[in-house]
Amino acid sequence: MLRPDVRQTAPNTGGGTASFFSGASDVNMRDMNITVHSGGSVGDLSNEGMYKFIQFHWEDAHRPPKSTGWELLLKNIAPNALHDSSARYDAPKCDEDTRVEVTSEIMEWIQNRDGPQPLLCMTGAAGAGKSAVQQTIAERCKESGILSAALFCSSTDPTRNTVAFIVPTIAYQLGLKHHGFRSSVSAAVKHDPSIFSLSLQSQMDTLIVRPFENLRRNHGPDISTFPYVILIDGLDECIGKYSATSQSPLPGADDRQHAEDRQAELLSAIKRCVVDNKNLPFRVFIASRPEWAIRTALKPGGYLRQVAYHIELSDKYDASGDMRRYLQRRFEDIGLQIDNPQWFSEGAIETLVQAASGQFVYVATVYKYITERRGSPAERLKVVLAWTPHKGQAVRPFEALDRLYTSILSTAKKAYEAVDTHLGRDFLLLFRAHHMNVATFEIPSAGATLVFSLDVLSALLGLEARAEDVLFSDLRSLVTLEKDGDGDLDLRLYHKSFSDFLKEASRAKELFVPESRVCTHLSKRCMQLIIECPLDFDSLPNEWEALSLLKRHRHALREAAVCLIFFLRGANTLDDEIADFTHHDGWPKLEKLLLLLLADPKGWLWDNDDWKKWTDSLLHVTNNLEAQKPEVAAIIFEFLEKVNRGRAELGFKMGD
Repeated sequence: MLRPDVRQTAPNTGGGTASFFSGASDVNMRDMNITVHSGGSVGDLSNEGMYKFIQFHWEDAHRPPKSTGWELLLKNIAPNALHDSSARYDAPKCDEDTRVEVTSEIMEWIQNRDGPQPLLCMTGAAGAGKSAVQQTIAERCKESGILSAALFCSSTDPTRNTVAFIVPTIAYQLGLKHHGFRSSVSAAVKHDPSIFSLSLQSQMDTLIVRPFENLRRNHGPDISTFPYVILIDGLDECIGKYSATSQSPLPGADDRQHAEDRQAELLSAIKRCVVDNKNLPFRVFIASRPEWAIRTALKPGGYLRQVAYHIELSDKYDASGDMRRYLQRRFEDIGLQIDNPQWFSEGAIETLVQAASGQFVYVATVYKYITERRGSPAERLKVVLAWTPHKGQAVRPFEALDRLYTSILSTAKKAYEAVDTHLGRDFLLLFRAHHMNVATFEIPSAGATLVFSLDVLSALLGLEARAEDVLFSDLRSLVTLEKDGDGDLDLRLYHKSFSDFLKEASRAKELFVPESRVCTHLSKRCMQLIIECPLDFDSLPNEWEALSLLKRHRHALREAAVCLIFFLRGANTLDDEIADFTHHDGWPKLEKLLLLLLADPKGWLWDNDDWKKWTDSLLHVTNNLEAQKPEVAAIIFEFLEKVNRGRAELGFKMGD
């Protein structure tokens, strides 16, 4: 036994003493054998040499054992991401008789091991049920003995919100399937412990490709039954930093772009190491919202376009029937628990299904709210069906949905406004304007219903051509761009509940943009377009389409001339801006533009009802302005008289 503070000494050749065990006492050396392998004997060693010899071997014997390669691997995996992890207790999965079509299609692809595409990518809107489908597939593959690895990412869990954990976690699961594979992985990590800081392709090659090739060489046909299905859910949820040890973003790096680059790096590594390697048996199934990394990889010309089987969950599969069965079964179970099978109606189920707009997240959220502990399911169902937001609202049945929408919208805002060329732009304002235009652009205070093409509205907002692709880039899990019958792009929202969220201040909170604010911005933009229009207003052509402007600018100017008054009616007070417009001869310019438009028989301004709404709105704005800016109001009244007189003259000539 060694104890501190007492020194055992031995004489040395210099007449002093050498300490064998500094600070030790009660040293018993009866059982210690000392062997000198250099051909000499113990007697050949000096006292100092003997001391060093014993000290070295004592420290070596009591040094903690080095970590094995497998133990190092375990420090870099994400246990919470496993499909059967306790962190994912009661993970969502498809109910019986739901999602039958899509799960059957996926299992058919999985089981067709000779299929030409070893990669399946399933994209879908937020809340479309991707994770439930993945969980169902994972459990079926496990039951069949073909599941190699399953990994479920989550942006809210820092242990599984980064791609840094994905390859090690897959390698860990593969190692559990075969001791030979595990040994190869362990040896590779022990040989190069820094492997986890290398590129994802290097990690995948070292921890997956080479170990499997070693296994095949050593075991040959014996590995024909090796599980071959790899599942990765929530690629878009990988928003964390570059590595497991990184605590902050790289200096000057944009978090969002950095995460997208890492997602793209993973997809590229899978293609190069798995898809392009015909010697590997793996079939990889990835699920993700249609965000930038996977969207660009799958689009025409993308590097996964030809090699990946693509399922678009939101567009191809109508989930309405599945949701009816889901609610019917769950509500019947509740009826058994409360001994009241009549507590709900078929009409209530149909109302919820219609409100869900094809997204499972809505009915799942409703069900979770209805079944909260210490509450009456029947009363909570009534709350959901009759719920309308109002100030001081205490009940929040859609709180989970609101958190989802808030997270996605906030992230998109941050990413868009971080771009230097977007400096000064208000993302929420721009998006809300397009949202108001999804069906028709309504201004209730003016009684006006306006219709704008996506491109023209962007021009009115001061955006460049095709700016919508960038504006909506980080909202593709909630919205999509579709072509109409004329080939023009339209915006479509996947969730009706998302539209409701955007309209309600009590739900959107700090992300809420009122309609009046949008109208205020558009009013300013219309006045700016008219004032800065590079036309010679003293010699305008006889036809609108003959104006010497690009088509997009010509159409934007037309809408500015027609709709300015309606926007002003719906806007906040703009007395100073209207005065500035007046001082820059805005009203004479607008008069000439309107008279040119009135000469067009196709112009809607020939409709007397619409014309009355237009003039009533202008009178309302001018009357409110008169007290503060009487001279400006007088100019506007004169402008209205001239336009009415010109319209009457044109109407008389054309048989109005």
